[in-house]
Amino acid sequence: MQICFTTESLRQALNGERHKGNTIAVVPTMGNLHAGHIKLVHTANELADITVATIFVNPMQFGRNEDLDKYPRTPDADINKLTQAGCDYLFTPPVSEIYPDGLDRHTVVTVPGISERYCGASRPGHFDGVATVVSKLFNLVQPDHAVFGLKDYQQFQVIRKMTLDLRFPITLTGVATEREPSGLAMSSRNGYLSSDEKITAAQLYRTLQDTAKNVAATGNHFRQLESDAVRQLQKEGLRPDYFSICDAHTLEPADDDTHRHPGQKLVILAAAYIGNTRLIDNLELTLTA
Repeated sequence: MQICFTTESLRQALNGERHKGNTIAVVPTMGNLHAGHIKLVHTANELADITVATIFVNPMQFGRNEDLDKYPRTPDADINKLTQAGCDYLFTPPVSEIYPDGLDRHTVVTVPGISERYCGASRPGHFDGVATVVSKLFNLVQPDHAVFGLKDYQQFQVIRKMTLDLRFPITLTGVATEREPSGLAMSSRNGYLSSDEKITAAQLYRTLQDTAKNVAATGNHFRQLESDAVRQLQKEGLRPDYFSICDAHTLEPADDDTHRHPGQKLVILAAAYIGNTRLIDNLELTLTA
């Protein structure tokens, strides 16, 4: 695996691959890689001739009171995992390479509407940071494919809309969430949790599963089911940020007043705190008659 630290070295290497006629897939990450990330790399290997992983802890998507400084960084372990997974290139630039004039003077990409609810409301500016850095990575790598995990479901939909709106000639692929045996979604932030807290955290996914079953059983009582889920999370020792049953494509709240349409796709989005650690998860479901 070749490691590139600058945009110039990355572009030079990838221009050579394109000259050979190779297709390229990119897997953007912030490092501290786990099995979920490696699954993305394996998917990219299947989609294209060349896989480029990126590791960049993007300061633009962190708020002032968030965990940028203590976000886990494990470069040596990440390099070993990517090498074993068959990744061809790693792009891991310093902040000065991505934002040479600083954050305050950098162009910002904003995706209106879909980025404003849920994590967008709880973390103002977060998705501007995501859209900005991903659009920059798309421009630098110029991939044929881009692979993202669906644990960050809203993020995937924001990037999907940005890709369509800006006419990036890139095929996006979302990969299902990898989970611990308990059901807890794999996340770099799980490292902040104690063993007991991980047991509690697994209740987030169980509550998503219970709510999905209740949607199937009770019909269009979405707001009541959301309230019930929030109470259940609080009872289990979590501090809910949001819990919402939404249209899977637009992320608009599912409407209690509309008729059920067999085949309609919904997603339940949830975020909750355990202590100071914020975890997100989701569950897709398809309505039946």
